[in-house]
Amino acid sequence: MNADWILTKNAIMEKMKVLLQECLDLQIELLNTQKALLPSEIFHTSPKISKGENYKGLPWLMLDHPRHFNKESVFAIRTLFWWGRYFSITLHMSGHYKDLFAKKINRAFESLSAQRFYCCVSANEWEHHFDEDNYKLVDQCNEEEFQEIIDEKKFIKLSVRIDLHEWEQLPLRTFEINKFLLEILD
Repeated sequence: MNADWILTKNAIMEKMKVLLQECLDLQIELLNTQKALLPSEIFHTSPKISKGENYKGLPWLMLDHPRHFNKESVFAIRTLFWWGRYFSITLHMSGHYKDLFAKKINRAFESLSAQRFYCCVSANEWEHHFDEDNYKLVDQCNEEEFQEIIDEKKFIKLSVRIDLHEWEQLPLRTFEINKFLLEILD
């Protein structure tokens, strides 16, 4: 009988959309200086902020940029806000993008470990939660186990989780993480 809580939710979702737009602006600035490092076709599709009401029962917003999705291959850097849970930034690759970058990612084991990245261990590349059946901290793998995950799966997903109380730093953190990912892929 009280509509105020839904109005609060709507206001928060709008603030998160503005925050993701700030992240996008910094990403575009960074990627404009680094476009030569990545395949040109991933920039043919405009950035997109999507929203939904039910990922495991909770609302979400997600920014995909750069992004390239087709039946054979995926390349995306995805920034996700999951209501009441966290933010995450994920590098997602499959198909020829995985083939193109897997060796560079394998060589970055120590850097990814030091930066507290997670690697996806699930068979489902469209799950985003950080439960142990989906993600494992890279620093909890040895180098051989990490390379096995990267080499044997049909896709690569590397993610960083950011606590919601750090929301004010999200644009800068997104910029820093994207810069780090581009250094790995160079």
